[in-house]
Amino acid sequence: MFENKERTDLAELGEFGLIDHLTTNFKIRHETSVKGIGDDAAVLNSPDRQVLISTDLLLEGVHFDLAYVPLMHLGYKAVQVNLSDIYAMNGIAAQITFSIGLSSKFPLEAVEEIYKGVELACNQFNIDLIGGDTSSSKQGLVISVTSIGYAAAGDVVYRNGANEGDLICVSGDLGGAYVGLQILEREKQIFLENPKIQPDLEGKDYIIERQLKPEGRRDIVDLLAQMKIVPTSMIDVSDGLASELMHICKQSEKGCTIYEEKIPIDPMTYETARELGIDPTVCALNGGEDYELLFTIKQADYDRLKHDVDISIIGHITDQASGCRMVSKSNVVHELKAQGWSAFKK
Repeated sequence: MFENKERTDLAELGEFGLIDHLTTNFKIRHETSVKGIGDDAAVLNSPDRQVLISTDLLLEGVHFDLAYVPLMHLGYKAVQVNLSDIYAMNGIAAQITFSIGLSSKFPLEAVEEIYKGVELACNQFNIDLIGGDTSSSKQGLVISVTSIGYAAAGDVVYRNGANEGDLICVSGDLGGAYVGLQILEREKQIFLENPKIQPDLEGKDYIIERQLKPEGRRDIVDLLAQMKIVPTSMIDVSDGLASELMHICKQSEKGCTIYEEKIPIDPMTYETARELGIDPTVCALNGGEDYELLFTIKQADYDRLKHDVDISIIGHITDQASGCRMVSKSNVVHELKAQGWSAFKK
């Protein structure tokens, strides 16, 4: 929770005063942003391109825990996870709206920390903040982000375009965000039992950052464009590799085979999962929140992509009757099951 001796009550500013205060440093960067904050709606201009729009909702106690999530990191992550949806369509994000519901426990200084994270994400990924809303909330902190992106009609990639024989590719590494979350949850429980004990996160920087400060993979979209590769299908890994792969297969009416030994897992993720008594492969398959890009390409594109160290080819698309399968390191075939994040689990 935010702690600061200086405290400015939000009622002193009012809704529009708060919006003006928080957004004064956000500059318009894109010609497509005709009108940003300050009117009833934003105005975008997009000749000869397709507009991509996605919205995410983040709820305190469901999607984040303020016991260990810094407010600036929360603002940054809220933007990043939404931009990832645009990149998963092979588009380039350009604008966001950012809406927030606040309880009276949050002073201005706390909200400023959230918007510092938003501003950092906008600066890093060349994004215009063009609108949003603020409201009081009795249900804890609520954040809603809508992102707008663009792509040429022929470059937009959907989930339903995978073909039999296509290669299955994934960027980066998987499972780190989930294992990082387990470390944070462990240290929270230790603190609750004995507040005198300080969190022990030494040597776990990478996986903690994977959870608290994920990065949308715009660089992969740019790389594919440079290679002149348009994937046949694509999705971002927000709910776990197994779940996302099954989305592609279901919508493409295909099956798949992936190989456990090909799934990219960072050594720190692997070692920490083992320390916690968790199977690293299960973390990669079902953990979620990695926000890497999972996509399929034609076999003819393999030579252009095979030397990129940040992209792993983990399997191939099969006929629908074969189902979704993983071949283990011991050469045993397992049926893939979606056991990752569920928005409405009890």
